[in-house]
Amino acid sequence: MATSLTTRVWIELTLLALIWGGSFLAIRTALDEIGFLASVTHRVLWAALLLWAVVLMRRLPLPTAPKLWVAFLVMGCLNNVIPFSLMAWGQLHIETGLTAILNAATAIWGVLVAALIFPDERLTPRRLIGVLIGFLGVATAIGIGAIAALDLRSLAQLAVIAGTVSYAFAGSWARAQLSEVSPLVSAAGMLTGSTIIMLPLTFAFDGGLPMSLEPRTWSAIAYYALAATAIAYLLYYRILAAAGAGNLLLVTLMIPPVAILLGTWVRSEALPPNAYLGFTLLALGLLIIDGRILARFNSRD
Repeated sequence: MATSLTTRVWIELTLLALIWGGSFLAIRTALDEIGFLASVTHRVLWAALLLWAVVLMRRLPLPTAPKLWVAFLVMGCLNNVIPFSLMAWGQLHIETGLTAILNAATAIWGVLVAALIFPDERLTPRRLIGVLIGFLGVATAIGIGAIAALDLRSLAQLAVIAGTVSYAFAGSWARAQLSEVSPLVSAAGMLTGSTIIMLPLTFAFDGGLPMSLEPRTWSAIAYYALAATAIAYLLYYRILAAAGAGNLLLVTLMIPPVAILLGTWVRSEALPPNAYLGFTLLALGLLIIDGRILARFNSRD
């Protein structure tokens, strides 16, 4: 994997962080009018349609094997249905900025899950230290008192953390089952699988998919479904090809500040001090896992 960051990659990383950072505010805005299941269904449905349009325009081979569609369904469940639903419900009860901070734990769980599944992803001492510091950051952001209380706010935070665990398993599933498929086709198939799962859930619990919505809600849906899901996937894979997976860790650290600023500016949210301390520890853990900063210090010695 490439490790250098060109000016173009930095611009694309910043753009991706801005897009994903804004998605937390957009989701919370939509939740003012619609239920969390409906918000997820709108997200995966419209994103899937846009990505399939791109697949057709690029004339990529369409997936036909039943085994592949089963893999798409599982991937959709792990990467969209479970985390999107848990995090959307969580956002009803906690701040958008805090949701973004806890979402950064995805990378920590990803290291652990990959180490359990793949022999070449072993948990080195450096990675273990990074994971432990990352977990300390998560616990600090939530607050030990909140965890012990198990009130609605703490349950919402735990729901977001559960969503990040699901993301981690999705990453390993994609590597094991979808590595030979075009990333764009995989994303479109995954979102289609998610839509197949979410539509009946939304009709069963919400009575249908609401379409008569305020312009403000439709704008929020358009943003998080088309920009922060479909277009963001295209940008994500472009950066991955140009700069490698290691550099994509940086976007994990760039998203929370964007979400925090937007939540403060638009919704007048205020995070407790422990949330900022927790993010600092989480960021430190991710940087240790990445290893490049430590390598630079060692090279200077």
